[in-house]
Amino acid sequence: MFRWLATNIRTFLLAFILALVVWMTAVTAANPDETQVYPDPISIEFIGQDPGLIMIGAAIPQQVEITLRAPHSVWQGLLSNPALVRAVVDLTGLGAGTHTVNVQTQIDTRPVQIISVSPETFDLTLEPQVTRTLAVNLDLTGNPAIGYQIGNPVLDPGEVVVTGAESLVSQIDHIQAALDLTDARQNITASIPLEAVDTNGKGISGITVLPGNVQVSLPIIQQGGYRDLAVKVMTVGNPVSGYSLTSVAALPPIVTVYSADLTTIASMPGYVETVSLDLSGAQADIEKQLAINLPPGVTLIGEQSVTVKVGIAPIESSRTISYRPVEMIGLAPGLDAHLSPQTVDIILSGPLPVLDSLAISDVHVQMDLTGLAPGTYQLKPIVSIAQQNLTVESILPGTVEVTITIPGTITLTPTP
Repeated sequence: MFRWLATNIRTFLLAFILALVVWMTAVTAANPDETQVYPDPISIEFIGQDPGLIMIGAAIPQQVEITLRAPHSVWQGLLSNPALVRAVVDLTGLGAGTHTVNVQTQIDTRPVQIISVSPETFDLTLEPQVTRTLAVNLDLTGNPAIGYQIGNPVLDPGEVVVTGAESLVSQIDHIQAALDLTDARQNITASIPLEAVDTNGKGISGITVLPGNVQVSLPIIQQGGYRDLAVKVMTVGNPVSGYSLTSVAALPPIVTVYSADLTTIASMPGYVETVSLDLSGAQADIEKQLAINLPPGVTLIGEQSVTVKVGIAPIESSRTISYRPVEMIGLAPGLDAHLSPQTVDIILSGPLPVLDSLAISDVHVQMDLTGLAPGTYQLKPIVSIAQQNLTVESILPGTVEVTITIPGTITLTPTP
């Protein structure tokens, strides 16, 4: 037996090798190797970093591109489960300074050959992480509307905590909250994002500011002798037969007036009237500059006229409901309110039969005072109509002055 085995051992080995080659060839043909770039970049996981240090620099890569060689079936598993592919950078034991680090690629399946990793190494800098407490500066730009001035702002919080690399935190000059006051007429309450800036006013990125927003309350106070009033467009005449008045609007709808006589300015109603616009024979839209009628001693601030736009359209039809009283709703208990004017004109449009059958009592004008504190406001009336298919084209004037007071108190007009 031993002699026979010794004589035929070479034949057996050759047969085994040939069988193995045939088997490997068959397996490879059924499940061929494929070399390709993994389709999605792999995010780098940084581990072992000293909690007292922070990475800085915009050039630190956050992802790598990996080229792999693996059988087709293995590729299918890698593509269906991205968690099998990881890229890790170990920062254990690294102190402050600049270091060259290696990307360690981990593939949790076999067989896989890593052909290339890009980038395979890179430089990063570690710096001590520092924390500072800084005051918030309110940076105001623009100016309130003419006749208004700002009061003292209230910031909440007044200080914030900034955290970042030592070299970046040392560049901070102040924490800035920017607020634009252009044409402001009412008190401002806003949540404003904060930004760390250097001595040149340039923002510094890579800094964490907590909290990231500041709540700003800024009073906007109207100076004595100034007053905002709604513009009421006065018209005479009617469009040509077969045409109707569809809208009347003034731009701006509110103007500011001034008088050195505080009694005169306080006694004015909550609106001013334009000179009359003649609509006689009109059959197209009108746009015209009109002057404002003012009592002696009262001047208009800014532009000395307003742009009046009048809509003229062929009838469907329209109807003007004149001197409709304004009803107040939502006034808090214990408060009084005064409206100026107390009536408004309403221009409605719609089918002529519906307009003809409309009763005056079907049109209601309301002023919602819900939640309003004592003070003076310019508010838009709300019109409700019992009939359907009618549209409110205009309300004249477009706003009504509402003065809310506490009974028994005296309202003082501020001195200029």
